[in-house]
Amino acid sequence: MADSYAARRRAAIKEAAFEVLAEKGYKAASMLEIARRAKASNETLYKWFGNKQTLFGALVEDNAKEARELLQSALAEDHDPLDALTRLGPVLIGIVCGEKAVALNRAAAGDVFETGTLGKTIAQHGRNAILPLLTNLFAAAARAGKMTVTDPQEAADTYINLLIGDLQIRRAIGVTPIPGESEAATRSARAVAAMRVLHAA
Repeated sequence: MADSYAARRRAAIKEAAFEVLAEKGYKAASMLEIARRAKASNETLYKWFGNKQTLFGALVEDNAKEARELLQSALAEDHDPLDALTRLGPVLIGIVCGEKAVALNRAAAGDVFETGTLGKTIAQHGRNAILPLLTNLFAAAARAGKMTVTDPQEAADTYINLLIGDLQIRRAIGVTPIPGESEAATRSARAVAAMRVLHAA
């Protein structure tokens, strides 16, 4: 029961941290304000998370874990690697362009000249964690004779660039809204079509 209560309190603190981050930005987001929003003591926040960078680092890890689980689920449901890739595109766009990802990317930019830790955490738990999953998918496509791929990791990197392009940075600087389902599906289909041409079997 105690563990369950602590988990709920941690979740409430993290949700409050996202709210404060989205509203005030990284520099103005204080542990005191987050504690107030979460109806927790400032002492509790420092006891559980240590400092602001560690708290936001925990948010990065949670968001990345959710992303990996969604991708793994999409991959597991399809026996055809290219069908999986088509389904995967909109999921990946939703992950990297969603409100939480945008807030965290902005926070990382704000932390560059303070500790520089958030950007490294995002890279470690984001692209660096997702790329191996996509690499495995392209390796599977090559084994199945669906594509000609000599370097699955390079293919995965090319696919991400085709799918996302500058969309993530445009979201971070606030010049474009979250892509709707139709736009995400179109971008995904276009990226897969390009990969089929580049790596025709």
